[in-house]
Amino acid sequence: MSESSKKILVIEDDNVTRNLYLKGLEAKGFDTIGADNGFAGIQQAQEHIPDLVVCDITMPDMDGYSVLTRLRQDPVTAIIPFIFLTGSSTRADIRKAMELGADDHLTKPSTLDELLRAIATRLQKQATFQYWCTIQFEKAAKTVFADNTTAIARGVAIFADNTTAIAGGVAIASDEEVFDRDPYKSIFPCIPQLKEVFDFIEAHYDQGITLCDVALAVGYSPAYLTNRVAKQTGETVNCWIVKRRMAGARFLLQNNDQTVEKIAKALGYQDVSHFSRQFRQHHGLPPQAWRKEHQLVS
Repeated sequence: MSESSKKILVIEDDNVTRNLYLKGLEAKGFDTIGADNGFAGIQQAQEHIPDLVVCDITMPDMDGYSVLTRLRQDPVTAIIPFIFLTGSSTRADIRKAMELGADDHLTKPSTLDELLRAIATRLQKQATFQYWCTIQFEKAAKTVFADNTTAIARGVAIFADNTTAIAGGVAIASDEEVFDRDPYKSIFPCIPQLKEVFDFIEAHYDQGITLCDVALAVGYSPAYLTNRVAKQTGETVNCWIVKRRMAGARFLLQNNDQTVEKIAKALGYQDVSHFSRQFRQHHGLPPQAWRKEHQLVS
């Protein structure tokens, strides 16, 4: 496990303890963030999306239980591994921590080695879970693709008006063509925490929306939303908007005879030249030339 890329947030109101843990974690190659109270900890977690949170329970104003509850209520931070630090080791305290969704519980004073072992265990468990999710997603995607390919091979192709079918012989479409029959499901990744973002893009991509529009709709600042989406998908919000428009462009170019200018306007572009440049950047051909190679209707 590579530790250098892992980001750890330590929420601890005692300066000496917090700095001890931060310096120790940094020495082991972790990226670290510190917060001296629960409110600051929540803000840091939402802004930086750490890979793991270490949090004291007994703090003024907002205790660790409240911090955990708030983080578990936010879809973005809900799955971040969370380790409690506490001076109490009663069964009731431990039970409450686990019922709220804590992943581990260390009694203070805890040595740095004990904390490092707990962090390593939690990060490994998280990595295993994420790997399992990836495998399941890939299996589901392959199943959907296989079903679509089989249907097309049998001569069934649904077009925009749902009335024209390709019959006789075998009609084999490319991967891109198959997925463009249902662009929303194929373009956006299945990430529950970003469903609201992708739903908004899907509903408004043809209205000339920008990052600021999406951020306003989902209640985040543009900078925070950019960081959040990029961290989970490797792409920016604007990139996903363009990808959705390109999927719509391919579908329209393939399945009707509208002019490129009309298609551009239907996708939210005010300038057909801008649309054509973006299309060429993504496909290596201008829209009209791409249409000649891929059009499914005469």
